[in-house]
Order: sequence, then C-alpha cells, then structure tokens
Amino acid sequence: MNLDALKRQAAARALDFVEGGMKLGLGTGSTAKHFVELLGERVREGLEVVGVPTSEATRADALRCGIRLTTLDEVDRLDLTVDGADEVDPALNLIKGGGGALLREKIVAAASDRMIVIADDSKWVETLGRFPLPIEVVPFGLGATRRAIEKALADCGASGQLVLRKGKDGHAFVTDSGHWIVDAHLGRIPDAPRLAQSLSCIAGVAEHGLFIGIASLAMLAGPQGIRVVEPR
Repeated sequence: MNLDALKRQAAARALDFVEGGMKLGLGTGSTAKHFVELLGERVREGLEVVGVPTSEATRADALRCGIRLTTLDEVDRLDLTVDGADEVDPALNLIKGGGGALLREKIVAAASDRMIVIADDSKWVETLGRFPLPIEVVPFGLGATRRAIEKALADCGASGQLVLRKGKDGHAFVTDSGHWIVDAHLGRIPDAPRLAQSLSCIAGVAEHGLFIGIASLAMLAGPQGIRVVEPR
C-alpha cells in the first residue's frame, strides 16, 4: 500500500469520531486534505457539521467539498480538531508546520476540546527533532530574533542550523498571517516541553511547531492497519 493510501486510511478512521452537530477544526496538509474530502462525502450524505479551517488552502478545499464554515470569532469552542503532524512522539507531543500553517493550526487546536492526529506511521519517533522544527517569525528584526532562538536552543541542549524557508520563487516563504518561517535542523530535541516554553518567550517569534500536551489521540496508519495511540 502506498503512502497516500495509508494517509487516507488514517483520515477515514478519524471520521468515526465525528458526530452530527459538531464544530470541527480542519487541519492543513496532505493527510488532513484526505480528511476534508472524506468529511465532504459524509456532508453530502446529510451529515451536519461546521468547520474552522486552519489555512487558506484548507478553506478552499472545504468549500469545494461543500462543508459549511465558520470562524473562532463566531464560535467560542470546537468539539474536535483533526490534523496531521510531521512527527509524533510517545507522549503525543508533535512537530507541525511543514506546510507553513502552524500558527493557525495551534490556535484552532487550542480552542478545541480534543485533537486527533492522523498520520502514516513513518511520522512516529521516540524523540522529536529529526524533522526540522518550524518557527514562525515576524520579518522585522529577524537578526535579533535568530540570535535569541539560537540562545534558547543552546540553553535547552539543542543545536543545529537555522534556515530561512524559501518559496518556489526563491524569496522568503510567507505564511497566511504574513510572517516568515525559520526551520531549525536539530536532529534531536532533548527536552521538547522546555524548548517550547523558551521559544514562546522570544519577542519576534509568532509561534513554533512544537505542540506539547495538545493532542489527545493519534491514528497512525501502517501496512498492518491503523494503530490508535493515546499519550503515555
């Protein structure tokens, strides 16, 4: 079974947790796109839900699939967010942001009663850090922000190259919120919760891709089927 088919399996399993009348956070990325498409099929069959998209790309997909949308200005809480991840550890701490939507993804997940992660089992790691950690930054004062990030990494026992993400045009990649992203190539993050707290305190960092204690369940699809993981 190819990777895309595994992602669709994980997305389909997450649909088991969706009930009529729910307010849903709709994630961003290739696996979340499968969820949106499958949810759209259920909506066309009569399921009534409303969604909050985590990116402009997801908004477009949801509208194409006939899913009714709202915003966090119009509703105070969401019942469930379903989203992918770039890495998942045994505590269900995550690295997210490979698609560049980490700020909106975290806002939506934090406003939800539950977050289900859907991914293929290649995203499972014992220690976070193999995937470069996205850090969303304000363009103004980038040099000072980078130095503060480097210090936070060193203080937390992590080190590696910081690379400004580029778009297909060769210029700095711009997020939906108008920020840039610095990817930290660390290899291993010894203490992800500590690093998450340190990065959050830096002026100039809009958000980072460490999702600590947010996910409540993970659906990991592999050749042997779906593995459902709860936090250790």
